Amino acid sequence: MKKNLIIIGVVVLIIFIMGSWVTGMYNSLVKSQEAVDGQWANVENVYQRRADLIPNLVNTVKGYADFEKQTLTDVIEARAKATSVTIDPTKLDASAMQQFQKAQDGLSSALSRLMVVVERYPDLKANQSFLDLQAQLEGTENRIAVERRKFNETAQTYNTYLRTFPRNIFAGMFGFEKKAYFEAAEGSDKAPEVKF
Repeated sequence: MKKNLIIIGVVVLIIFIMGSWVTGMYNSLVKSQEAVDGQWANVENVYQRRADLIPNLVNTVKGYADFEKQTLTDVIEARAKATSVTIDPTKLDASAMQQFQKAQDGLSSALSRLMVVVERYPDLKANQSFLDLQAQLEGTENRIAVERRKFNETAQTYNTYLRTFPRNIFAGMFGFEKKAYFEAAEGSDKAPEVKF
């Protein structure tokens, strides 16, 4: 009888230890996933900040009657497209990330064209409201770069944790999936060609 109690006690202890180990592993996966989701919210926040600056920038530029209307239309349309693309942080896969990046890259491209056209308008370049908005936009672009880098670091930590043995077995059982990264825009590895 005493021997049976010892065996039962050992079995219960092993089950308790295994249960605690699995629970700890699951909780660590949840914490890592929440860190990625939180960092994704930071990325969306800075992109939203940029989108919020654009109407003020467009209104400031509109004050110059002979300014190219097509450039402003392109910026407005790119902003609308960029703000319409949202991603559920629990589904940060490669295709969703590419769709998001494509919309944001379109907005960046339109803003770049706007800034090139602005160079032809010395009065606009001297306008204090425009200069303030331009400085805020530049600061926001820097924030975007920082938050994207932090997101990639957080996603890398999560993905590494997720893929190591034996967590990879439990991660699959519990439905945890790898997160996608921000990637450099196509062609950004080549320096622009400057001709005089």
